[in-house]
Amino acid sequence: MTIPSIIGGGLIVIGAGLGIGKIGGSAMDAIARQPEASGKIQTAMLIAAALIEGIGFAALFAS
Repeated sequence: MTIPSIIGGGLIVIGAGLGIGKIGGSAMDAIARQPEASGKIQTAMLIAAALIEGIGFAALFAS
C-alpha cells in the first residue's frame, strides 16, 4: 500500500461516517417532529445508510 491510497482510504471512511451521521441526525429530527411516521423514516434511513456503506466499501476496494 502506498501513502496516497492510505490517505484516500481514510477520507473514504470519514466521508461515509459523516454521511451516515447526517442521515441518522436528520432521521431523529424527523421522528421527533412526526412520531407517527417513525417506521417509514427508519426504513428509509436504514436503506440510505446501507447504500452509503456499500459505496464506501466499493471505494475502499477500488483504491
